[in-house]
Amino acid sequence: MSKQDVSISRSGGCCTPISVAALDEATASEGAAVFKALSDPIRLRLMSIIASAGAEVCVCDITPHFNVSGPTISHHLRVLREAGLVDCERRGTWVYYWPLPDRQQWISTLLSVPETTALAR
Repeated sequence: MSKQDVSISRSGGCCTPISVAALDEATASEGAAVFKALSDPIRLRLMSIIASAGAEVCVCDITPHFNVSGPTISHHLRVLREAGLVDCERRGTWVYYWPLPDRQQWISTLLSVPETTALAR
C-alpha cells in the first residue's frame, strides 16, 4: 500500500478532511431556511434596502421601490421576519422594519473562510 493509499483510507477520501466546524444537521436546516428566504429577488432587494437604511425604515418608504402591490410586499416582509432576518413594529397605520444584527453576523460567519484556509489556497 502506497503512502497515498494510506492517506486516503485514513481520511475517507483523497483530500484533507472536512473541518470539525462543518455545519451540523440542525444548523444546516436553519441556514437553508434563511437562504430560501433570501432566494427570491424581491426579498433580497427588500433585505438590501432595510439593511442599508442604517436605521429602521417604514414600509411606506419601501413599497415605492417595487412594481408589486402592497400586500405582496407585506407577504415578502413576513417571510423575512419568519426567517429571523428582520423585525418590525407597528406604529399607527405604518409598520417599521429593521435588520437583526445577530442574524446578519450569523450569515457572515457561516460564509466566511478562516484565514488559515484562505492562505493555504
